[in-house]
Amino acid sequence: MTTFDEETSPRARLAEPGEAISYDELRLATRNHGMPLEMLDLDVTPPGLHYVLVHYDIPLLDPGQWRLEVDGHVERPLSLDLADLLGRPTVTHRVTLECAGNGRARTSPRPISQPWLDEAVGTAEWTGVPLAPLLEEAGVREGAVDVVFTGADHGVERGVEQDYQRGISLAEAQSDRLFLAHTMNGQPLLPQHGAPLRLLVPGWYGMAHVKWLVRITVLDRAFDGYQNATAYRITQDADDPGEPVDRIRPRALVRPPGFPEFQTRTRVVDVGSHQLRGRAWSGLAPVDRVEVSVDGGETWADAELGPAGGEHEWRSWSWTWQAEAPGRYELCARATDAAGNVQPVEQRWNRQAMANNHVQRVPVVVR
Repeated sequence: MTTFDEETSPRARLAEPGEAISYDELRLATRNHGMPLEMLDLDVTPPGLHYVLVHYDIPLLDPGQWRLEVDGHVERPLSLDLADLLGRPTVTHRVTLECAGNGRARTSPRPISQPWLDEAVGTAEWTGVPLAPLLEEAGVREGAVDVVFTGADHGVERGVEQDYQRGISLAEAQSDRLFLAHTMNGQPLLPQHGAPLRLLVPGWYGMAHVKWLVRITVLDRAFDGYQNATAYRITQDADDPGEPVDRIRPRALVRPPGFPEFQTRTRVVDVGSHQLRGRAWSGLAPVDRVEVSVDGGETWADAELGPAGGEHEWRSWSWTWQAEAPGRYELCARATDAAGNVQPVEQRWNRQAMANNHVQRVPVVVR
């Protein structure tokens, strides 16, 4: 097995107090991108503005040569081409995706990694083939435990050379929620979104939605690959095995009002009445409350919720702000879902800054 020194593949670490964003983090931020927050006005995010996180390189796969293998602990392994999949019954669902590291750059101390602020999110209409019938066709054998999804993207992470792989439980894989998407907003997937086929796991953070899917493997044991056992864990220190990251925690975002200052993105509005609006979502249960603050979280008021859509898409909200006096303000919004999960105002720190859903803060100058 090839080994890599720390210069080639550095170990995970936390930024020192006051340490600026590093060259490596800037390189990641250049390759990946968040959704411009003014796109919160749209029910469905255009593919080019939807957030993107690519661990390694974007594989350019020839749809005519591509195949999906279904193998492992099954009676009848499958080898399917794109035409076969396109000819099968489809489902279409509007699904909100969010990166598990969203908000990482606002934690302290900051983990050195992709420096997300608040924009690692998007909602699209995905069309594809339900997963459960494929597993049934392959004939899952007794004793199966996990299902592993392998993408065509390949690289090194913390010294481990790997294809990107994520495993989920057989019970989860056989649920009617999961599907293999080949279409986004009515068009074939773009390369950065996993063309020609990706997994959709509605309600889960983005790391589970494996892109550039080439293999589905049923295991008779728990999957212990890097992206499950090491990455995407909620841990407090380097030796803590932690808990796995799975479902999206509640989050609300404010569509920044007024107009921005170029460098700082501070918003400018005039004294008067302003309708604040945004979106809220949770993978744990539907959002049933959004509260808004204009004083950095000292006081809160209930927003009006828009119509409830699909089970796994964001929900709009609005609230009228009477900005009566000039000055500086800090806008926040927090979501509560039907299961009673409340978005925290302050960070709930963990070493990888995973699933840290503390509130967004939008500085505004009223003139």
